[in-house]
Amino acid sequence: MNKVIIVGGGISGLSAGIYALQSGFDITILEKQNIHGGNSTSWRRGGYFFEGGMHWLTGSSKENPIYKVWSNLGALDDDVSVYNRDPFLTYLDNGQNVCLYRDVDKLEKHLLSISPSDKKEIKTLCNDIKKFSAISMPVMDIKGVTVKYKDKQKGSLSKLLKMLTAIPRMISLNKMSTGEYADRFSHIAIRELLKAEIPEGYDATSLIFTLATLAMGDGGYPDGGSLGMSLRMAKHFERLGGVIKYNTLVKKVLVKEDKAIGVLVDGDEILADAVVVTVDTLSAIDNLFDEPLHEKWMDMMRENAKPSMCSFIGLGIKADLSDLPENMVMTFDQPFSYAGSEIYTIEINNYSTFKGYAPEGCTSVTTTLIGDTYDYWKNAKEQGTYDDEKKRLAEAVIDRLSTKLPQIKDKVEVWDVATPLTYERYCGTYKGSWMTETGKGSKMITYPGASEEIASLYFAGQRIQPPGGLPVAAVTGRTAIQYLCRDTDTVFQGKM
Repeated sequence: MNKVIIVGGGISGLSAGIYALQSGFDITILEKQNIHGGNSTSWRRGGYFFEGGMHWLTGSSKENPIYKVWSNLGALDDDVSVYNRDPFLTYLDNGQNVCLYRDVDKLEKHLLSISPSDKKEIKTLCNDIKKFSAISMPVMDIKGVTVKYKDKQKGSLSKLLKMLTAIPRMISLNKMSTGEYADRFSHIAIRELLKAEIPEGYDATSLIFTLATLAMGDGGYPDGGSLGMSLRMAKHFERLGGVIKYNTLVKKVLVKEDKAIGVLVDGDEILADAVVVTVDTLSAIDNLFDEPLHEKWMDMMRENAKPSMCSFIGLGIKADLSDLPENMVMTFDQPFSYAGSEIYTIEINNYSTFKGYAPEGCTSVTTTLIGDTYDYWKNAKEQGTYDDEKKRLAEAVIDRLSTKLPQIKDKVEVWDVATPLTYERYCGTYKGSWMTETGKGSKMITYPGASEEIASLYFAGQRIQPPGGLPVAAVTGRTAIQYLCRDTDTVFQGKM
């Protein structure tokens, strides 16, 4: 039985580990933290639970092919409840709520009632969503691998034809950003709803794909959120015979005669027949080897990857906010300053109805500020003002929120801020980023899951297939093990 070491116990590491065990390999996952999940994580502060990794999941619906992947990994099954909130997002507009409904016809009717002058753009938006509803992320087998289970998708020909009809529109939308798409609407609430759904720097196809996911009944929130899902995966991995070693930082991948032979941990060499690196690929190729790796696809990744990062703010509020929407967007009359920018609009996740997320009668609230603020926070760290800046940001958010939600004034008893430096320290991601931004005009690139110059070295994770996200992490873990099976003449036995 071939011994394989997997570097990283995030979603891609657990995925790779499970698929490898199903195919007969001896697997050990080395995770530097004391918990699994990687970027897909949550934490508690002062009795409040802050969901930090997943707000909705592609593949939570059985109609999506990705569901079969999650099911095979133990992340989802018939016993795991999935909550599909609707409306998905709500803009608070001076007493009039403007909602992003999942049902496209209901959405169209609602938006037309709000802004009749935007009729043309509303019709275009809803038609775009309907066209893209026929498209889902493919789960493919690599060339040359022998698989035990063949995927049999129902209605594949009709789905293919529908996808083909959407291609011209995909090409057109790829030429504009989400911000440009949203700015075609005259009504501020519609503009800000769309920009809150997908950051405005991303290409507009990302926005429409996301809205189509919701329209298909997908994009739900599984029971337990990100921690619950990774826990189910970790337990499944261990039931299959895998071993996870926590608090174990891999310093280097050992390479001898152009072959990966193990890893270096605390000065000790741990030998293996193959190594699968599932930590951030950008960081790994620069830092986990004696010299940075420079294969063609790796240099292409370095050149093209635009890291997407955020500052995460969690608030523990001593008030019941269950009368408010679960996800809200609001624009302030007076902005607040953050990292050299003026912030007018933010999105709030309201977990008042989620059991165990806050003490009785209280509410856990989170928000993220998207943008490349890595240098801002790094400079604050070097200047010794890092903690002060986090406090200033939390107080600014609390102050502005209180103007829109007066019921929270003087009721915030816990605040917590995670910056790009937090994610860098916790997960080792490049500049603390958790996705790769796909801006307008960007090409759909999938990088190899195997080294082309170093034998027995494989890669998985969100960076392999931009823009990334949980489904990409799971699918690239699967792909990496298919490369391993191909190279070792092993039958890949994992199901979808």
